[in-house]
Amino acid sequence: MTDPSPNDYLQQRIIAHLKPLYPDCDQHDLADRIVAAFWNKPDQIIDRAEIQGKHLWDETEIALITYGSSIRHGDEKPLQTLHQFLGNRVGDAISAVHILPFFPFSSDDGFSVIDYLAVDPDLGDWSDISAIADDYRLMADLVINHGSSRSDWFQQFLSDEAPGNRYFVTADPASDLGAVVRPRSHPLLTAYETNAGTQHVWTTFSPDQVDFDFRNPDLLLEFIRIIAFYIQSGVRIFRIDAIAFLWKTIGTSSINLDETHEVVRLLRTLMDHHRESLIILTETNVPNHENLTYFGNQNEAHVIYNFSLPPLLVHALLTGESLYLKRLTRSNPPALQGCAYLNFTASHDGIGLRPTEGVLPEAELGQMLSTLQSFGGRISMRRGPGGTEKPYEVNISYFEAMQGTIDGPDAHQIPRFMAAMAIMLALEGIPAIYIHSLLATPNGYEEVNRTGRNRSINRRELELEALEARLDDPNSVEAQVFDQFKSLIKKRKLQTAFHPNAVQFTLTLPEGLFGIWRQSLDRAQSIFAVTNVTNQIKPLSLGDINLIAGSHWWDIISGESMPDIDAQIELAPYQTVWITNAPAPQ
Repeated sequence: MTDPSPNDYLQQRIIAHLKPLYPDCDQHDLADRIVAAFWNKPDQIIDRAEIQGKHLWDETEIALITYGSSIRHGDEKPLQTLHQFLGNRVGDAISAVHILPFFPFSSDDGFSVIDYLAVDPDLGDWSDISAIADDYRLMADLVINHGSSRSDWFQQFLSDEAPGNRYFVTADPASDLGAVVRPRSHPLLTAYETNAGTQHVWTTFSPDQVDFDFRNPDLLLEFIRIIAFYIQSGVRIFRIDAIAFLWKTIGTSSINLDETHEVVRLLRTLMDHHRESLIILTETNVPNHENLTYFGNQNEAHVIYNFSLPPLLVHALLTGESLYLKRLTRSNPPALQGCAYLNFTASHDGIGLRPTEGVLPEAELGQMLSTLQSFGGRISMRRGPGGTEKPYEVNISYFEAMQGTIDGPDAHQIPRFMAAMAIMLALEGIPAIYIHSLLATPNGYEEVNRTGRNRSINRRELELEALEARLDDPNSVEAQVFDQFKSLIKKRKLQTAFHPNAVQFTLTLPEGLFGIWRQSLDRAQSIFAVTNVTNQIKPLSLGDINLIAGSHWWDIISGESMPDIDAQIELAPYQTVWITNAPAPQ
């Protein structure tokens, strides 16, 4: 008996995913339609079963997160301006670029998509997207949970016309919706007048962001065609937005449901059998134990966000105590082969607080929030069980969050900020840097006043000429942060012990010091990455980190040698050392 062909094997796997999702449909026919929708040519289907557990990245993988319009220059299309800025100023410091939604949209700065197959003409066109994809691994958002109320599909829904009239979730307001987990404080259902009468549409994030109904397999096919088009246009990393809320079932929490995980597994199967090397990143801003489930059994997301890192890192640097940060690094399991964490400190959203639930005591959380508010931050709320409101995220520039400590502002803002970045860069996983962190952008109060949205505080649009003038001024804050960032990244990319899947062990050090040990996959290089998280000088006993005798140890950041492995060194406030046994570059 001969083994099944790759195509037969692939169809069997697709059908296995479809059975729990669509038990009443012809799964063989649907699988055939999925294959036809996803692969434009037969030679794009390859047997990728052997890649299970292999890494699609190395220590040089560093992503930049940006809006297409984060930098503007006169009448030039912002995507062209961004591309030129990356080439002229950032260069090979990064390997991947996450361009936040660049489609026509009606709200939420791109996350209410009107047309998934078009580029917002204010930004540029598909040739501009493809040009960036030629130079960097391109990440794009698949805004899969919801679309714009101004989209053609929703206009069809309002007119009771196919296919849109079957693409959105509706519910009776009298239904049992009390268990639904909410990321916002507005009502879950929004009433719309349609040709079929009043319909109450599920709107998880805003009345303009109407939730799709993936119980309809035709809608799944629509998104598979969209993914195929993005691949054709150069996208190689898919950030699947708000995926945790995808599948809705009355009487449940409607978050992280089994069907949602099955959809992710289906997408993983498709991408693993494509000729291109494709990566799934799931965006699930939920408590850490829920977030970890999106790795599945090496069969769901290739990469998940380390959502707990931004708030716990802020807490450590505001208080000078790293207990909760250490608990995170000790409790996060090593990512299995073929999987990785995405480490970040800031993004277009705020500093998420859901990952602190059950981690930070209420008093500690309250103290942190009060401090960040005193630094100009805003608090966004979500609706909890019983209609109560809870803090959902802090909206603040990460650079401004580092103004001082819980005792108030001080003179250590830049060293404190760079300490946060150095810790993030050293951790197991792939680093992702928000453009406004790279550029030390301050809080955007004018933007908040203009839009009325807290999140606008960290979504500023910068003028290229003024930005470059600041970057050319060595005394400016922007230039100091940008230059230190690039120097740190350049040194990091040379270290095999910083491979996203290299061994990580949290060191037991005196309070005020946070440290990890990283070891390369071949065990040839060790790095002891230690940061003083306080505004006081702290002694570090090299004996406490067990440097192995017989090796030459030196600090990658300063270049200083450590000839006496039992010596004690002093770390300045917020200083980081990366002590390694690898030969220094000549």
